[in-house]
Amino acid sequence: MTRTADFSKYINEGYQFKGESITLGGAMLNGEALADTFVKVPLKTLNRHGLIAGATGTGKTKTIQVLSEQLSSFGIPVLMMDIKGDFSGIAKAGEAKPFITERHAKINLPYEPESFPVELLSLSRQNGVRLRATVSEFGPVLFSRILDLNDTQAGVVAVIFKYCDDKQMPLLDLKDIKKVINFITEDGKEEIEEHYGKIATSTTGIILRKIIELEQQGGDIFFGEKSFEIDDLMRIDENGKGYVNILRLTDIQDKPKLFSTFMLSLLAEIYQQMPEKGDADQPELVIFIDEAHMIFNEASDALLDQIETIIKLIRSKGIGVYFITQNPMDVPASVLAQLGLKIQHALRAFTAKDRQAIKQTAENYPISDYYKTDEVLTSLGIGEAFVTALNEKGIPTPLAATMMRAPMSRMDVLTEAEIAEINAKSKLVKKYAEAIDRESAYEMLTQKIEAANQQAEAEAETQQEQRKNNEPSTAEVIGKSVTKVVTSATFIRGVFGILNKLFRK
Repeated sequence: MTRTADFSKYINEGYQFKGESITLGGAMLNGEALADTFVKVPLKTLNRHGLIAGATGTGKTKTIQVLSEQLSSFGIPVLMMDIKGDFSGIAKAGEAKPFITERHAKINLPYEPESFPVELLSLSRQNGVRLRATVSEFGPVLFSRILDLNDTQAGVVAVIFKYCDDKQMPLLDLKDIKKVINFITEDGKEEIEEHYGKIATSTTGIILRKIIELEQQGGDIFFGEKSFEIDDLMRIDENGKGYVNILRLTDIQDKPKLFSTFMLSLLAEIYQQMPEKGDADQPELVIFIDEAHMIFNEASDALLDQIETIIKLIRSKGIGVYFITQNPMDVPASVLAQLGLKIQHALRAFTAKDRQAIKQTAENYPISDYYKTDEVLTSLGIGEAFVTALNEKGIPTPLAATMMRAPMSRMDVLTEAEIAEINAKSKLVKKYAEAIDRESAYEMLTQKIEAANQQAEAEAETQQEQRKNNEPSTAEVIGKSVTKVVTSATFIRGVFGILNKLFRK
C-alpha cells in the first residue's frame, strides 16, 4: 500500500463517527487534496468549544461561514459576533463559480448554492434587533468585574444592589446606579450609614468614574429595557434550519469594554437560564466570537477568571463557544486548554517573534507521521487549514491539512437594501424596537429627594410663620420703647432737673 493510500485510510478511520457530523473539507498530503478523504466534526462534540486561527486573508471568515451553514442545516442555531461586517452574505445563496466547483471536484464533494435564515442584531444604533440588558440582571459580582473594581469597591457595589433590593428599586440602566451612588453619598448618607455601614466618598467616586467610562463606550445604549430574551437565539425556521444570528459590531471596534461586557453577560445569562443537557447528540447553540483578542487584551484578571469558569461550565448546557483570532497565542492558555476543535489557517513568519509563535502553535497539535507541522503552517494556501477535532469518545482526531469546502451562501456582504429587507421581515426587530424607561431607582430616588426637599421647605415656612406670629407688632414695639424710655432712671432724673429749674424761677 502506498503512503497516500495509508494516509487516506488513516484519515477515514480517524474521522469515522457513529452519529451525525458536519463536513469541513478534504484532507491534503504533500499539498494535494485527496478525493473521498473527508475531514468531519461530530455534532456530539461541538459543545466542547473551539478555535479558528490564522493570518489575515487566509480564509478564517469563510471557514466560519461553512461551519455556520452546516450547523444551520442540522437545525442548530448560531450566534456570530461579526466585528468586520463581512459575514452577512450567508443570508443569500452563493454562485457556482469555476474556482469553487474545481475545488469541490478535487475532494469529490458536491456544491449546491443555498441561503440560510438570518437575524441581524445590534448593540448600538445600527439597524437590526436591539440587544439590551438591565444592570440588575448582571448582579453585583459580574458588574464589579466588568468595571475592574477591587474588593473594597466591589463590596460597595454589593451594598448598592442590596439597598435597591431592600427598597424595591429596580436597577435598569446606568443612570439608575449613578443616581443611587450620588444619593448614598449626599442625601441618603445618614440612612446608608445607619443600616449598611459607612461608605467612603473616595470609593464611590472611583466607581462612578468607572461607570462613566463604560457609558462613554456605549454602555448607556446597551443597559436598559426591553431585555433580550435568550430563547430568541434558539429559533428554527419553517424549513427546519437554525437561525444564524449575526451581531454586527462594525461600529464598536474601538469600544472593547462594551464588547466584553455584552459577551460575558450573554454567556452568564445563557448558563443561568439553560437547563443541563449532558452529552446530547448535538448542541443547542454555537457562538462564534470574532477578533477574540479584543476580549482577552482588555480583560482584567478577574474578568479572565470569569470567562474561564463560564467556558468550563457552559458546555454542559449544550452551548459551544468558538474563538476566532489571528494568532492562537492571543487566547490565554487556561482557555485554550478547554477548546476541542482547532482549525489553524496559515501563519506568516516575518520576524523572530513570528517564528517562535509558529513553533508554539505547532506544539498545540497532535504529533503526525505525515506532516512537519511547523513547516506546513507557513505553506498553507488560502482556504486551507490544519484541523483536529474530538471524536465521540472525546479523543483528538488525526491532524489533517484540509482543503476547506467553499460556503454555499454568498461570499460577500449584503447591500443596504438587502439588510433593510431582512429587518423589515423580522419579528424580533419589532419586538425589541421600543426602548422602555419604566419607573426605576432613578425616578424613585428623584421623587424621594424632591419629597424630602418639599418637606424641608414646608417645615422652614412653618417655622418662619411661627416666628412671625410670636414677634410683637410695630405699635407694641414703639409703645414698649416709649415706656422703656419714660420709665428709665435717666429720663426721670432729666425731668426732675427741668422742674427744679422752673420752680427756682
